[in-house]
Amino acid sequence: MTSPLPSVKTPATSPATPSAKPPGARPVSRVRRQLPTSPWLFAAPGLLVVGIFILYPFVSTLVNAFTDRRTLIPGTFVGLDNFRELLHDDMFWTGLRNSVLYMVGVVPALVLLPLLLALLVQKNIPGITFFRSAFYTPVVASIVVVGLIWVWLLDERGLVNAVLEAVGIGRVGFLSDQWLLLLSAMAVTVWKGLGYYMIIYLAALANVPRELHEAAAVDGAGAVRRFFTVTVPAVRSTMVLVAALSSVAAFKVFSEVYLMAGPNGGPAGEDTTLVMLVQRTGTGLTGRVGYASAISVVVFVITVALMLLVLRADRKEDA
Repeated sequence: MTSPLPSVKTPATSPATPSAKPPGARPVSRVRRQLPTSPWLFAAPGLLVVGIFILYPFVSTLVNAFTDRRTLIPGTFVGLDNFRELLHDDMFWTGLRNSVLYMVGVVPALVLLPLLLALLVQKNIPGITFFRSAFYTPVVASIVVVGLIWVWLLDERGLVNAVLEAVGIGRVGFLSDQWLLLLSAMAVTVWKGLGYYMIIYLAALANVPRELHEAAAVDGAGAVRRFFTVTVPAVRSTMVLVAALSSVAAFKVFSEVYLMAGPNGGPAGEDTTLVMLVQRTGTGLTGRVGYASAISVVVFVITVALMLLVLRADRKEDA
């Protein structure tokens, strides 16, 4: 009988033994465990900037509003004395009146005129890019440069008065009359803000379906009717945004009035705004930092209330 062949035992491969890697293969990199503080390390530079230039001044202003601090003198706690003094300060009420009037005069123009301007430059026709750039140029220009240009134009010997005198109307005191000076500053604010809000409206109009205008045109609606029945409802949320932004900016106006009326706020200070009053009261070697901080708190509360009122009105309209 033939004996069976001896069985050949193959060496068992241990599961822990790594398999042979093909030549030229790169080692597989291990994914390191992410530390829980890693996201904060990336956000740290931005948080540092916000804390230094926004949060710290805000908290410091709130604290100083309840003290009698001056520029070179650390103040003591006085409670609500600064706010009580505001109620009897005629200059505060003058600044509040001018700020409110400025907002009332500027906001409607900045809500409607940029929309009409966006409708004019919306179509892609030859040369329209030039007009878009021209309308946007005042936005990128420095407010100081813009203010000085308008001061030269509206001065007693400026170009506008020269033209008025040439046509027999006579010279007008745009920069010497209380109300004309305020209206002139409003015109500068509207002229400079048209291009900025025009861009916002252009983005909103690009999302309006063309079929809505075509359907309205088929029903016999003219351009004016399509504007009120199609365009305005489609961009209503954008109009609320523009109203909120322009309201806050107009109520906190400073540069335009300061450049045109001067640091004293026009004749007898009658064109002073609240922000100008803060600057004039809280600066200098003898500046009343505590009192100026109290005015700043009032400005902050009013601007927040304005935004809340606009948003609430928008929600009621949606409901």
